[in-house]
Amino acid sequence: MDPEQNEKDSILDLETEPESPLSLSIDLERLDGHEWTLQDGEERRFPPPSDFLRDLGEQGNRPMPLEHRIPTMTEDVARNALVSFVNSKCCYGNKAAGELVIQDLRQLTLYRYRLETFNESRLSEWTFEPLTSNLVDGPQNGTSPRPWDIKVQTPPLFHDDTRKFRVPHSSLVKACHKCHGHGRYKCSGCQGAGWMRCVSCSGTRQRRKQQRRCQMCSGTGRKRCSTCSGRGNKTCMTCQGEKKLLHFKQLIITWKNNVFEFVSEHQLDFPGELLSKVNGENVFKDENVLVYPIIDFPKPEISLASQRAIAEHNAAFTASSRILQQRQTIELIPITEVHYQYAGKTYLYFIYGLENKVYTLDYPERYCCGCTII
Repeated sequence: MDPEQNEKDSILDLETEPESPLSLSIDLERLDGHEWTLQDGEERRFPPPSDFLRDLGEQGNRPMPLEHRIPTMTEDVARNALVSFVNSKCCYGNKAAGELVIQDLRQLTLYRYRLETFNESRLSEWTFEPLTSNLVDGPQNGTSPRPWDIKVQTPPLFHDDTRKFRVPHSSLVKACHKCHGHGRYKCSGCQGAGWMRCVSCSGTRQRRKQQRRCQMCSGTGRKRCSTCSGRGNKTCMTCQGEKKLLHFKQLIITWKNNVFEFVSEHQLDFPGELLSKVNGENVFKDENVLVYPIIDFPKPEISLASQRAIAEHNAAFTASSRILQQRQTIELIPITEVHYQYAGKTYLYFIYGLENKVYTLDYPERYCCGCTII
């Protein structure tokens, strides 16, 4: 029997086979059966060792006396803030901003409490790549280190990051599960024939109207398959034709900055979510591996928010991850109600944050499809 034909017949039609590795349950026993072993899935999270956990107890932080350094809002500053806002909008006219009459400035202050918890979590999963080297770091080289024993460099505090690492001594070699170790599989376009029927003459070899030999296929009635370039099979993309895969345990380490935010209560007709996008005057800052709740703050709701935030973050992250650093801050956010008159009508806009951002719903000189809305 022709050996080339025998090899071609052994190439399977695996085009639609799912992209998943073979079961590694038997080989896992070679990894010493330790905490890397999967339980009921293909990935697993690892809680940090107990020595990473700490108890906050009943202690608390008493903030230092506050020093208000927010400048007083003036009519000139209020008008300039509105003019800058209007100039940034394509459908707003600046005439009203220049001619309005300011009737009242009501300056208020809100407190924003924020807790940031920077934590590290570790997740393992099996993955694979084409086997391109005979150097395989498997169990024969020793026992794989435990997930939290693998030393890595921590990214800058409070900055999200994700990194992947190959676990030492966890590599296993298996035949490719997609092509069953052949390195190639049958082309689905031509079903392994290497050619397809000519679409111009439908395989008749002649053009029906001209009764002449088809020029597209040179009278053969068929054309080379463009999918496999006439080979009848394709290189397996899973193993890149190498026939074998290197399976190994991959450790995925995720650093995430989790934020809890609370703004003191107010009775303003103002969307509170806008306050998350501006800066305020910092009046309190506390940073440590674990921070303590704030007590005796002049605004009781801020103290309650601090207690709730710390309890929620510790409950959510302590058991499943390692808390590297926490930071809590209190900021004083200025907000001013500006009441003004234009063309005999009264209007209102808000100036908020140290950046003097503007929020308004009823600015009198707006345009829509070329028409002025007043």
